[in-house]
Amino acid sequence: MRRLWLLSTFVLVTSCVPPRAETPAEPKATGFAAARAPALTHPTFEDEVAFLTRTNAATVVLVSDSGGRVVVSPALQGRVMTSAVAENGASLGWINHPFLESGKRGTQFDNYGGEDRFWLGPEGGQFGLYFAPDAPFAFAKWQTPPALNEGAWSAGATTSTSLVLTHSLHVTNHSGATFDVAVERTVTILSRDQLAAALGLAVPASVQAVAFETKNRITNAGRTPWTRDRGLLSVWILGMYAPSPDAHVVMPFDPTDASAGDIVNDRYFGKVPKERLAVHPREGYLAFTCDGALRSKIGLKPGRARSPLASYSASARLLTFVQYDKPAGATDYVDSMWEQQTDPYAGDVVNSYNDGPTEPVKPSLGGFYEIESSSPAAALAPDASLVHTHRTFHLVGDRAELEAIARRVLGIGLDDFSR
Repeated sequence: MRRLWLLSTFVLVTSCVPPRAETPAEPKATGFAAARAPALTHPTFEDEVAFLTRTNAATVVLVSDSGGRVVVSPALQGRVMTSAVAENGASLGWINHPFLESGKRGTQFDNYGGEDRFWLGPEGGQFGLYFAPDAPFAFAKWQTPPALNEGAWSAGATTSTSLVLTHSLHVTNHSGATFDVAVERTVTILSRDQLAAALGLAVPASVQAVAFETKNRITNAGRTPWTRDRGLLSVWILGMYAPSPDAHVVMPFDPTDASAGDIVNDRYFGKVPKERLAVHPREGYLAFTCDGALRSKIGLKPGRARSPLASYSASARLLTFVQYDKPAGATDYVDSMWEQQTDPYAGDVVNSYNDGPTEPVKPSLGGFYEIESSSPAAALAPDASLVHTHRTFHLVGDRAELEAIARRVLGIGLDDFSR
């Protein structure tokens, strides 16, 4: 098993391990009872790399000259598994220990975890990839395509700050159309100057930070053009994080575009209870509870969505931003709703998912929350490509410093995340 330690440049200082979260109160739910939020521990980055090695998940670790790091696993479909702001710092992604320890493969969803994984959309609908032809849109028939679920990716060119991964995929949608896809995925740890430029501010030296991006290129490797009538694909990047009772995701949106329709799609897995989703039309943001206790999901369409999104946990002293590409004028985004769709290209650009029991008296998928982004629908001729970039920024520090950063980047304060 190999571990490759690479040096890069980033401004990161001493280690910080967030305090253990308090035991959460029983959450409210509709439809069926929510689970109690999972008990939280905060392993260090080094603990997680050692765990991945023990479970045969070969890793590549990008390390900054001042201590920040990112771990990528080519063996686990090229996922960025987790990151940290410093040596022995708290692991900031979510890794599914029980599943990796089980050694299982080929399940409905080989859920290894990871704070940046590559998938293809759409999920549901007549062009969905996660339901076989003629299968009902029910959880018992939901299946991650084997091409996305299994197999190692090839690690290629590596520098002190980046790693290139490649893979070839073959997928079939719900309507029976097939696609051959070549994927090139470049993981890069960002320097201090790159972080500052991306967020539009200088992060104080007293705030610890790590940031990385994945640049995801898909190419039509077949002989047939990808056309709307057969179904189109999209790049779908999903970041998994450890939930906590005080974790909330904030999505900024454009409050002025009435043509964009409903502000938020909150009916993926049943309508989200109002105590878990606060929409502020005048201020232009929504806040979503991410405690890992109630299966729920929200999304914004291209006419509404703004970048970046964010999450915040006071107990972890952690503010996270997620940026993504949204090409000017792009309107066609695949729809992942689990239903026959009237317009399969009226889907969401960004989503947030909170895990919980999949069905009454059934377990959750592991207990986590996600921030997700998608590319436009890819109408590609043979050999043509589309690129989607997804960036993650973790900032750890005192509340006053994180408050100032949140107001500069989002225009709202930290108290607004939970109301």
